[in-house]
Amino acid sequence: MSKGLSYRDAGVDIDAGDALVEAIKPFAKRTMRPEVLAGIGGFGALCAIPKKFRRPVLVSGTDGVGTKLKLAFQLGRHDSVGIDLVAMSVNDVLVQGAEPLFFLDYFACGRLEQGVAAQVIEGIARGCELAGCALIGGETAEMPGMYPEGEYDLAGFCVGVVERDRILDGKSIRPGDAILGLASSGPHSNGFSLIRKILEREKNEVMAAKLFEPTRIYVKPVLKVLKKAPIKGLAHITGGGLTGNVPRILPKKTRAVIRRASWPRPEVFQWLQRAGNVAEDEMHRVFNCGIGMVVVVAAGDAKRAASALRAAGETVYEIGAVEKGSAVEPDCVVV
Repeated sequence: MSKGLSYRDAGVDIDAGDALVEAIKPFAKRTMRPEVLAGIGGFGALCAIPKKFRRPVLVSGTDGVGTKLKLAFQLGRHDSVGIDLVAMSVNDVLVQGAEPLFFLDYFACGRLEQGVAAQVIEGIARGCELAGCALIGGETAEMPGMYPEGEYDLAGFCVGVVERDRILDGKSIRPGDAILGLASSGPHSNGFSLIRKILEREKNEVMAAKLFEPTRIYVKPVLKVLKKAPIKGLAHITGGGLTGNVPRILPKKTRAVIRRASWPRPEVFQWLQRAGNVAEDEMHRVFNCGIGMVVVVAAGDAKRAASALRAAGETVYEIGAVEKGSAVEPDCVVV
């Protein structure tokens, strides 16, 4: 008689999964908010809406890390891609004026390596701490044959909350408004298919490490400034770069004119352009080029908003202005 098969024989280690859940509970505990009623370990996580909101509106966002994970596998670094995962969703929720409330992650692999998974999830918890949101749940999926050895995939989901009358939708933006740019920490989690091609062409370990810098989380400084300065609109500069993301918050018949000389282009982007012979227009269409978040304010409020953002820890540049647009002109240009 043939030997009976177990789930472990099929490549799934239930005990390792259970041990991982226990290992990550201390990371998640550090992120807890008073509204969390039940978190890690249940079939679903429970979270109340903070009592300070009178007419709360929930704002949701979901994203992954993309092919930046390939660089993580190459470098053998798994400690900060979790920060990237959180950043991509919480920064998106922030642009509506929302305070991120809670976050859930999805970690999928072919064979669970508990040490690697724990590093990743500890990074997710760190990202949640930076954003002020609770890591209340997630899913670890071990699926033999789905992923190459030593690789995994990540996805995340965030829910935030905003007062109905404080939602940022860009509708009040007008020609003459100022555009402020908040410095990025690098390419964040965008453009890595091109970045990896460039690294294949011109290997540079020092630059690869700099390119791997985790995405900046803008939540706490911007929420603080929203209480002090009349911000009209926010744009998270992700895939599509400045020219693809700024127009997403502009009303019809307006356009953004951004001055490329108004902020210093960080060394990593200079190297990418030089090593990959990347055209200037392509740089602004693929990468953030040093600006990770855009803030639109009335021209008369620009100095006050910039000063408040700097006091909150951001590096701020006035990078352009909103102008009257037309059907024949691009809705965002870098000049």
